[in-house]
Amino acid sequence: MGREKIFRVVLGAMVMVAGFGASWSSAGDPAPEGDTGSVAIRLHLTEGMLPVDNPNAEVWDTIQPSEFRLAPQVHWPDRIQEVTVQSVKVRGMHNGEDVAILLEYRDPSEDAADAAALEFMVGERMAHFAHGQEMLQVEGGPVNIWYWKQEADGAADMSAQGFQTLRPQQHQDVSATGAWREGVWRVVFSRHLHTEDANDVQITPGEWTNVAFAVWDGQIVDGAVKEQGSQKAVSSWWYVRAEPTPDNSLYGYVALGIAIAAGFEWLLVRKIRRGNAA
Repeated sequence: MGREKIFRVVLGAMVMVAGFGASWSSAGDPAPEGDTGSVAIRLHLTEGMLPVDNPNAEVWDTIQPSEFRLAPQVHWPDRIQEVTVQSVKVRGMHNGEDVAILLEYRDPSEDAADAAALEFMVGERMAHFAHGQEMLQVEGGPVNIWYWKQEADGAADMSAQGFQTLRPQQHQDVSATGAWREGVWRVVFSRHLHTEDANDVQITPGEWTNVAFAVWDGQIVDGAVKEQGSQKAVSSWWYVRAEPTPDNSLYGYVALGIAIAAGFEWLLVRKIRRGNAA
């Protein structure tokens, strides 16, 4: 067997082992499917401090947003038939300890009562996206709501399990900052990935979490706030997923491939030498 053929055999073994390692290390759970949809917000893994106080930080524009349609909340009174905000763009990032999620949407006016919220399922029990309301004959599970309002200049960490059960939590773990410019709101919510509060959603890198969105246009129309309380623009349930830490086991597979290939080459050379000596 010539050296060129030996080299091809050895190279093929290395590629095979390294390829197996790559496919193994990159395998992960696919996006969930079903009634709640299959579109996810990717929380990009980054290093260092997150831009939690600056919705207009340049780093946000380097992230491709996911966009979701919004519709009037018509399930429970007080209903609303038309809403100002038709869709919301969502971006996110985390650094292994904290998470930041940016909502961006068009609103022609900056008003004191403008507001936005993220809603997460807590635990495994399914729930309607309106405060964990029961779905048909199924008891709704608990939800964790991160709520921001312009005039409050901050966020509220809230819980609910059914319509008209929304309450602030005893432990307030969420922060939020909003900035309006040229008809566009950008609101960034932030929190630790994990907290000690059983009422909070826990965001674990690599796992899928249900999330929904709500927006209120607080402009004054005929002496009253246009959208408030249950009168709001809402989305259905979607998904959010924090990127897991890169799996460095691939390098181990490559090293293993090299070791196997080297051993294989040694055996071949030894066999050739024995043949030549015979």
